[in-house]
Amino acid sequence: MRASSEKKKVQNVKEHIPFYILILPAVVIVFLMNYLPIYGVLISFQDFMPGDKILSDTTIWVGLRNFTRFFRDVQFWSLMKNTFLICIEGFIIGFPLPIIVALLLNSLKCKKFGKFLQTIFTVPHFISLVVLVGMLNLFFGRYGLINNIFAELGLERYSYFLEPAAFRPLYILSSNWQDFGWSAIIYLAALSNVDPQQHEAAVLDGATRFQRVIHIDFPAILPIVSVMLIMSIGGLMGVGYEKALLMQTDGNLGVSELISTYVYKKGLTGVPDQAYATAIGLFNSVINVVLLVIANTTSKKFSENSLW
Repeated sequence: MRASSEKKKVQNVKEHIPFYILILPAVVIVFLMNYLPIYGVLISFQDFMPGDKILSDTTIWVGLRNFTRFFRDVQFWSLMKNTFLICIEGFIIGFPLPIIVALLLNSLKCKKFGKFLQTIFTVPHFISLVVLVGMLNLFFGRYGLINNIFAELGLERYSYFLEPAAFRPLYILSSNWQDFGWSAIIYLAALSNVDPQQHEAAVLDGATRFQRVIHIDFPAILPIVSVMLIMSIGGLMGVGYEKALLMQTDGNLGVSELISTYVYKKGLTGVPDQAYATAIGLFNSVINVVLLVIANTTSKKFSENSLW
């Protein structure tokens, strides 16, 4: 029996060789771009200077000194607060939005109009961050469209890019506008697998459109929602530096300085302190891993959906 089982496994592998060859380039790229550079985090435990070898006889190991230095940094709590607030507020708005949009688009009777709306919602995803921030300046800059309208109405101009209170709303709402249509695609794909006979039976039973969405459509995408929720929580503190850096001004620096922008400045500008910057980045990654494990464990405990 065991020999027969082993023979069947070998035969199965041989049958799928073309698929393994097809996926091999993607595996190689992921390994080279995502896994191979991981050994570079070793410099967070070193007294590292640009040009030094990561592993050599002259490597100076300092243990957790770079981490304790960050914990004692006067900006530590400010960076944690700014990063957490912009991530959690963005998550609260951005996670349910594509789900709602997908359910609404799927509920439209005119499918052609639904496809048109889906295209309109998806297009902003392909706008680069530089262009997006330029658009924000054109609309919300001191002499942008909104302020020009205010001036015509006799109202005072408002400096959206200088006022700290305006940074998070601009950042979060523009990010959600750019990505919600793209994120809705995966839920629309899941909704396409719903058996139309379920809706027909529900209509015969007198169910309204809203009731069918709640009791047929949403349960159909619930496993996908659970997995996406776990992944979103796992990357909760992983906000990038590019957009925040482009929107950053002296006026809003108190709320726009995030862990990612701080890492960028410490590691690549002025006098680079790459060991310190790597330690901060590693600390942020550890937080994301902890959140991912907690989210996956909780989902596994209360439902049948989890990543592992």
